[in-house]
Amino acid sequence: MIAELNRLVELVEERLTDDLDVAGLATGLGTTEYHLRRMFSSLAGMPLSEYVRRRRMAVAAADVLGDEDLLSIAVRYGYGSTEAFGRAFRSVHGVGLGDVRRDGGPLRTQPQIRFRLTVEGNITMDARITDRAAFRLIGHAGRVPLIREGVNPHIQAHIASLPATEHERLKGLGDTEPAGLLQVSADVDPDYTEGSELTYLHGVAVTGAADLPDDLDEIEVPGGTWAVFRTEGEYPASLQAIWAATATDWFPSNPWRLRPGPSIVAILERTEDFSAAVCELWLPVERD
Repeated sequence: MIAELNRLVELVEERLTDDLDVAGLATGLGTTEYHLRRMFSSLAGMPLSEYVRRRRMAVAAADVLGDEDLLSIAVRYGYGSTEAFGRAFRSVHGVGLGDVRRDGGPLRTQPQIRFRLTVEGNITMDARITDRAAFRLIGHAGRVPLIREGVNPHIQAHIASLPATEHERLKGLGDTEPAGLLQVSADVDPDYTEGSELTYLHGVAVTGAADLPDDLDEIEVPGGTWAVFRTEGEYPASLQAIWAATATDWFPSNPWRLRPGPSIVAILERTEDFSAAVCELWLPVERD
């Protein structure tokens, strides 16, 4: 996967002034757009779209410093007007086009990214691969912003709004793996962009034959293969560390890639104050 990501970066450089067909590039690299975007975002710390925008504006700065008319520069980099180009330029450099032409800066540079796999062995990953028939996820769903690190207060508020009796009712409805109360993230932006909206469901997994109570939301999950990672320790830090390690360590070292579908966290055990927990992270995968 590291080689594919570095080749992607090279192709981005070759196409800075062209429309970027990420799906076509992914196919040419022998992977999928979904997996490529998720791995890039996880390892680079920014979405692929954001990296492309920063690189374009970094290179475009040299043109802006010249004498060419701004509309021609804007069109070359895919913008229909100097106003749209100027907004994108300011969002990266923090200054307007006129300021740069007059003062020569300040300008912010986005270096070309290079990915390297560093094997440290500091995180032991307890993983298994399992094939599952189709099942359903039922519970209480809502739209929340994606937050990469720390506790997500929007999810906290969503869970806190449910009475204790509802948690017990949900536990009684679950009849299949993943076991226990589940934290489900669905409809996630493939670029995993901070602040983008996703569907969060607090609930359980049930077989297709189970009757669905009218007051619960539902997510249909087709049959497929899952990678399951077990973690225990401080919550949510240990869970987020394993989640990050799937991108930095596990996927680059194993013949699997992410496929579209919900990611599921099963809370198997926890302390009363939820400061520590035993969890399983379920990720939908397919052979690379």
